[in-house]
Amino acid sequence: MTVSAHLELAQVFQQDGFTVTGPLLSTDEVEVYRGIYDRFLNGEIDSGDKRSDLGSHVPRRDGVRENITQIMWPSALHRPILDLPLHSRALAVARELIGDDAELDFDMLIHKAPHTGVPTPWHQDAAYWIDLPDTRAVSIWVALDEAVLDNGCMWYVKGSHQQPLRPHRPTSDGKNIETDCSEDEPGATAVPLSPGEGAAHGGHTLHYSRANTTDTVRRAYILNYRPAAMIRLERAQGADHGLEENVRKVRNANADAGE
Repeated sequence: MTVSAHLELAQVFQQDGFTVTGPLLSTDEVEVYRGIYDRFLNGEIDSGDKRSDLGSHVPRRDGVRENITQIMWPSALHRPILDLPLHSRALAVARELIGDDAELDFDMLIHKAPHTGVPTPWHQDAAYWIDLPDTRAVSIWVALDEAVLDNGCMWYVKGSHQQPLRPHRPTSDGKNIETDCSEDEPGATAVPLSPGEGAAHGGHTLHYSRANTTDTVRRAYILNYRPAAMIRLERAQGADHGLEENVRKVRNANADAGE
């Protein structure tokens, strides 16, 4: 990518709160990641309490283990994944977007099986995180399958990162969080991706994805980056994004809806 292209990428990210990164993996590399991904899903790679359901507030159909499978910290559960190219390529993009001090904070897998039919609730990632003096952060969402409207491509709200965090509340079962927003929100934008392509969004950017109502699977690998000093500060305060305790709740006081 040329210098001008890097600058354009950063400018779009700063302006809109999200940007498409372009291809991060080749076709052959996507196949390698799919193979590892499926080993997580079928339990060959044990994910223990790092595995949970982002759609647990909706009743599951018979035979469905999770409506939306989330596995935190695949890089900690299966260290060889760090020897593959995605982490280094995503880190390079993150440093272009938020600065040269960016480092990997955490990663995750989010999987929507065919016809599971449950949307990921609207939210801002920063609502899950403790408040920090430096709020720079970027999540890089990488499609391992064709991501389209009806199998769960990402939606973002342009400019929402420039507004205060919205009040968030627990989902009906108390196991995830959500906020009020819709596809009719001004600036709401769907971002379909081809396998291997990525989209990057900031911690304050509103986002969600539709239910998977198709015959196709939607596998996504997400990598989050923030300044190294802020990662140290998080860890000193016991915030590790589920590495020790995988509990999803509102942690940022600015997003706490209260009673």
